[in-house]
Amino acid sequence: MNTTVLIALPKGRLYDKATELLARAGITINGSSESSRKLMFRDSSEKYGFVQLKPIDIPIYVESGSIDAGIVGSDVIRELESDVYEPVDLAIGRCRMVVAAPVRADLSHIQSLRVATKYPRTTERHFTRQRRHVHIVKLDGSVEIAPQLGLSDAIVDLVETGKTLQENGMRIVEEVALISAKLIVNRTAMKRKAADLQQLITKLDTVVYENP
Repeated sequence: MNTTVLIALPKGRLYDKATELLARAGITINGSSESSRKLMFRDSSEKYGFVQLKPIDIPIYVESGSIDAGIVGSDVIRELESDVYEPVDLAIGRCRMVVAAPVRADLSHIQSLRVATKYPRTTERHFTRQRRHVHIVKLDGSVEIAPQLGLSDAIVDLVETGKTLQENGMRIVEEVALISAKLIVNRTAMKRKAADLQQLITKLDTVVYENP
C-alpha cells in the first residue's frame, strides 16, 4: 500500500468507536466495516492507509515499524510492555481492570492465590507490588466462570458496568488500572514521518480535548 501513514485499527469492541473518532477528525475510511473480510482500506483523501488487526497484535506491528501507528487499548500496551510512543489518550473504550472473586470468598487467608486472567504479565506485576505470591492461569476466553468451576480463586479482567460479574456471583476486590484506548506510534516513524504523524496527532487531540 503506497500511503503516507499506515494505521492499525482494532477488530472487536473498539472498532466502531475508533472509526467514529477518526470521522470526527475529518478522516473518513472508504469501505470500512468491522465485519468486512477486507483487511486494508484507504481514507477518502488517500493520505492514510488502514489495516484491521486483532488488538493483541497491534503493538507488535507498530513497535516493529511494519505499521506506523495504531489504535489499541492501554490494557494490551501494558500487557505487552510495548516500546512505542503514546501521544494521545483517545478517551474511548474506557473501563477498569480489576481483581474479582466470588461474593462470599475471603481471599485474605489464601497463601498462594490462583488467578485466572487474559493478562498474565499485568497480573504478575500487580501482585508482585503487593508482595503476594500468585499462581496465574492464562485463559483466552471468558474468565468469570473459572472460580465457579474451581480453576481459580479469583480473576483479573476488564469491567465496564460490572453487570457480568454480578450475574456470575462475583464482586470487585480491587482495581488494577484504569483502561482507555490510545494512539500509539512507532518511534522511528515519529521522526521519519514527523509532519504527517504530527498532523494526525493534532487532529485527534483537537477532537478529544477541544470538542468532546
